[in-house]
Amino acid sequence: MTKLEQIEKNVTELGPEDFKAFAEWFETLQASRWDKQMEADVAAGKLDRLADKALADFRIGKTKAL
Repeated sequence: MTKLEQIEKNVTELGPEDFKAFAEWFETLQASRWDKQMEADVAAGKLDRLADKALADFRIGKTKAL
């Protein structure tokens, strides 16, 4: 059994309260990893092109108020 299969088995065997706690922990972990990836992408300039395009669209009036 692979490590992932073992984790899946263990998660499916959790009771309702433990499953809720696990889900909350996992959601926090995912958000933290996503934040770190976004920070790395910003620092590496990977989003610069998108930001420049959005600002250019705003400057020429191609946007609308929300």
